[in-house]
Amino acid sequence: MQADQPIALEALSVAVAARVPVLLWGGPGTGKSSAVRDLATSMDWPCEVVIASIREPSDFAGLPVVADGGVRFAPPRWAQRLAAAGHGILFLDEISTAPPAVQAALLRVVLERVVGDLELPPSIAVVAAANPPEQASDGWDLSAPLANRFCHLEWHADASGFAQGLTAGWPKAVVPRMSDGWAERQSRARGLVAAFVAVRPNLLSEPPKDAAAAGRAWPSPRTWEMAALLLAAAEEIGASELARVVLVAGTVGAGAGIEFLHWVADMDLGDPEAALRDPAAFVLPARGDRAYAALSAVAAAVAAHPTPERWVAGWKVLASAGSQAADVAAMAARVLARCRPSGTSPPPEVKLFAPLLKDAGLL
Repeated sequence: MQADQPIALEALSVAVAARVPVLLWGGPGTGKSSAVRDLATSMDWPCEVVIASIREPSDFAGLPVVADGGVRFAPPRWAQRLAAAGHGILFLDEISTAPPAVQAALLRVVLERVVGDLELPPSIAVVAAANPPEQASDGWDLSAPLANRFCHLEWHADASGFAQGLTAGWPKAVVPRMSDGWAERQSRARGLVAAFVAVRPNLLSEPPKDAAAAGRAWPSPRTWEMAALLLAAAEEIGASELARVVLVAGTVGAGAGIEFLHWVADMDLGDPEAALRDPAAFVLPARGDRAYAALSAVAAAVAAHPTPERWVAGWKVLASAGSQAADVAAMAARVLARCRPSGTSPPPEVKLFAPLLKDAGLL
């Protein structure tokens, strides 16, 4: 999905704040590398630039070294510097011109932040840049497994934006900081994604058959989870509506992403935290998908912060809903059963779901 450069820059800052790997697609000379370096400078973060096209697989998988009667995989110096700093940006440039063997070695680096035998701190943000294959020197289509680990953002330069930046200065992005309510927003977003996928199961995983399309954004369980995280981050920092669209479409693809966002806009759901504070006041939506979304959000909120009080309140909400839509409440009941706080006695409301939980091995 195309967006002008300020929107792409805003979306980039949200993805970095959420620590979701992001890939900027744009032609040569459009300022992708400069934007990433400026972002790191504005935060006073180290930025390690690694040109993927001129690296070997061992630069990411680690160089085998015999030591102490065994073999370890020594990480390169750039990874050691990032680990020592504890935070920063790993910028993988020219990733679309990296050969397949290097792309395979990048899989763990992008998703798990593991380089050789070194695990980078979770505060390290992974950003990549690529030229479209038709504009790259000896370019390759990005492999589907590697593409499915990124949020894909289109990076375009327009004449008016270039003229303004050249005379008045280029727009700067700053990575926002998340508040203590960040976990609650994640719970709500996960509940929405879970409810949408439940009513549209065909969109859970749709790998494209065309190699070029498989090298961009497409829906999978991994990218739906990334979309939920980005949606929560965008809500947390008050990102623009267009930036939210670009982020969701950049993870699960434009088709699935736009359909999901339209569905969310039509939901008009209440706050799950309000339901946990006053379970007796909870009103189950009449429409099936709305009911599923509301109960999923409540269960996800408890799972994110499972105190005994919140866990008991969650069961009270489900019990009030179970008499009206037992099948819808059953899915949320499984979530609550798995996050029982240690030493907490089950409330009477659990009895309503006892047969179901016994069959699932959760009771």
